[in-house]
Amino acid sequence: MLGGVASVSMFTNQTANGFQVASFLFVRSSNLSKKYSIPQPFFKIPGIREHIFQFVAGNNGSLTRKNIVFAIPNGKDDAEKEGSDYYIDYPVAIDRKQDGNSCAPEMETTFSLLPCGEGTPKSNEINGKEDGLLAKLIAVHLHVLAMEQWNASKLTMSHKNYLVSATNLIHYLALKSLDVEQLKDELSSIGLLSLDTINQHVLASLSAGIRLLDNLKYDSSSRSVSYSEGISSTKSLDKQINGEFSISTIRRRASHTGDLLLGRLPEKRKTHIMVTVGQEAIENETLVEDLLNAGTTIVRINCAHGSPEIWSEIIRRVKRSSQILEKPCRILMDLAGPKLRTGTLQPGPRVLKLSPKKNAYGQVICPALVWLSSPGAGSPPAHVSPDAVLHVDGEELLSKLEPNDVVTLSDARGKRRTLKILSKYPVFSGIGFMAECSKTAYVKSGAKLFIKDKRKKFSAGHVVNIPPLKQFIRLRVGDLLSISRDSQNEENKLNYSSAGAHRITCSSGYVFDAVKPGEPIAFDDGKIWGIIKATSTSEIVVSITHASPTGSKLGSEKSINIPRSNIRYEGLTLKDLIDLDFVAEHADMVGVSFVRDVSDILLLRQELEKRKRGDLGVVLKIETKGGFERLPLLLLEAMKMPNPLGVMIARGDLAVECGWENMAYIQEEIISVCKAAHVPVIWATQVLESLVKYGVPTRAELTDVTDGMRTSCIMLNKGKCIVEAVTFLHRILSNHSMKPNAEFKPLALSSHDS
Repeated sequence: MLGGVASVSMFTNQTANGFQVASFLFVRSSNLSKKYSIPQPFFKIPGIREHIFQFVAGNNGSLTRKNIVFAIPNGKDDAEKEGSDYYIDYPVAIDRKQDGNSCAPEMETTFSLLPCGEGTPKSNEINGKEDGLLAKLIAVHLHVLAMEQWNASKLTMSHKNYLVSATNLIHYLALKSLDVEQLKDELSSIGLLSLDTINQHVLASLSAGIRLLDNLKYDSSSRSVSYSEGISSTKSLDKQINGEFSISTIRRRASHTGDLLLGRLPEKRKTHIMVTVGQEAIENETLVEDLLNAGTTIVRINCAHGSPEIWSEIIRRVKRSSQILEKPCRILMDLAGPKLRTGTLQPGPRVLKLSPKKNAYGQVICPALVWLSSPGAGSPPAHVSPDAVLHVDGEELLSKLEPNDVVTLSDARGKRRTLKILSKYPVFSGIGFMAECSKTAYVKSGAKLFIKDKRKKFSAGHVVNIPPLKQFIRLRVGDLLSISRDSQNEENKLNYSSAGAHRITCSSGYVFDAVKPGEPIAFDDGKIWGIIKATSTSEIVVSITHASPTGSKLGSEKSINIPRSNIRYEGLTLKDLIDLDFVAEHADMVGVSFVRDVSDILLLRQELEKRKRGDLGVVLKIETKGGFERLPLLLLEAMKMPNPLGVMIARGDLAVECGWENMAYIQEEIISVCKAAHVPVIWATQVLESLVKYGVPTRAELTDVTDGMRTSCIMLNKGKCIVEAVTFLHRILSNHSMKPNAEFKPLALSSHDS
């Protein structure tokens, strides 16, 4: 025995940020309580008789060595080694206060399952000389196993489909709680193991590293030290390396999880392409087909916009095109969630401006190209790019038109304008014409069109369905903006002087009860910032502090973020619950917006069970600070459901909520956690935005796509060049998955070059 010590002790201490850290001291004993014993395998290390030690996470995350008991040989060393087990003391988190301190300024970087903060020993290094590389790796391994046991109650509640994944997530979080920088360097120096790349298969990688080190009889401080006895439970170690936690098995599991949620990928690609579509998919008859041909494998519909009628038609077109083209495509529908948005502004006039291109002298160099067709005829052909579309109610006119004919009209100012017919095209259900207009015209709904024959001019139709102009408020630094519950509600107005303030509404009433003067507020994904100057139960007055030098436009249905306010949002709103009925019937996946807490997942689980949709894919949209900080807990809770699971990094709101400077770190953390949980990640927000909107990508956007290749899916938002953007992205992803072309291979040096 070790100096006569044969006991098990448990002790706890309260940390400054609300953790209770429980430590177990295990020394040799034949009657250890099963309640506190660490799962097999246990290791015995012949050289460890000098010290029994522990590695604990300090307030700075350091892996600290601490002596537990001094081992005294009793003269029966060989026999003792054969029957003794040595255990590593470890810290675990029992509970944590809601307002616990974070591990980094303004951003919590460790998770509630793990100890964080004060109350544990402080140290920044591992004593490599005394303990040796193998001993350190074994200590980390035991810490990982101990954390698994401590969270056994959470793991037993996981659905059988996710038990291994949830366990690996716990292993990863246990490893994440330790500062193993020196251990990483030592392992890297012998080319053995990289602790930065084992997220997906923590236990198997650690076990393999221990096996290799033991076989090599390698010690970081002295090559003369030999672990001749090795590991006492080789069968258990083999099970970790080759069983359900093996690297190959877990990789197959992770791939299968991605396929269940997102579908099988086409050949030559390792990443899905998701595209957001809306009303334009109905207005353009060929858009959905073009997107699928370009490489889209998932279509996203945002339930914050549109109606069930529009959604039904989009889904019908997606399914029809998918079947005809034999290209599988899944449907994701995002619930609107409790997002704060600006209210709807009054629609503008129904007028369309036709603008010929002019040179610096004001001379027309290119007339405006105009597409003329009946309302139901369909979109212009793909190779035609008009500047404007005019729908005409007048079958007589359209049946008589031929190239070189001239159509006249009076615009909104009473000015006479002409449209010269250039060409005629058959379209989906009728015919269409390309015309040119050489002078600026303001065409309004109801404008009459005339055509001349050889004898006289006669009316043959009128313009219809011109959409109203989108209205907006232009805000500059120093402007005041008044946000009210209802534009008609004049009660409880503020005494604060807001004369001359721009006014807009917000229908989310709970925001007015939670915000305080002095808090920052952002609009339109952070394009506009301000400071709240005054509040009441029905009005908020904001002073604009950041906007474009020429003024920034704020329109209808734009996002509002108040990152420092403690607003109590609903998990699923009444609209979400109504929309969920439609989603459960028609979609393959549901996106849960602004998920913040475990209670949000519980509510979703109940609602899906009511609708008997245990097969509906669930995508957790991480777009708030709370969602990011609680991500492991959210995943563990979601893993209690049988539903296929994924995570979307919604970088728009997330950057505003957490700070632009933290965004790069945050997205890396989300990817790491999800990789450990074997959960597919969707890379979203402003991907190739310049290409989507204007047809040319920026260099930074290309780098962003490269980052997105590490995830399972890249999402593009809608824009006028969306088909070209999907084609471009598909080409990048396909080339990345294939071997590089010969012209890009590194040049080989010839003998005379050297």
